Amino acid sequence: METLNFDYPVSGKVPHRAQVGVVGSGDLEILLEPSPDPQAHVRIRTSVEGFGTTWKAVLDQFFARYPAAAAIEINDFGATPGTVALRLGQAAEVSKS
Repeated sequence: METLNFDYPVSGKVPHRAQVGVVGSGDLEILLEPSPDPQAHVRIRTSVEGFGTTWKAVLDQFFARYPAAAAIEINDFGATPGTVALRLGQAAEVSKS
């Protein structure tokens, strides 16, 4: 298991909590909630070590589209970057409702 942490300067706010996905074979769970400060904080727990650069690239793209102050916890069990991007977008949409 590897734990990665990232912080991002952002301009907006996340309105509500959201949970999407499940931890299971080849998938991941994303827990998203409003951040206690005007930054985004991401903590990733992954079963696949050595992909910090890939995680950062996916998160950079996400926060370029959704620059909102969020505390995000990702529990990964080998999801592909495409699945990660999809789940992050779903979490952002769910948090709006």
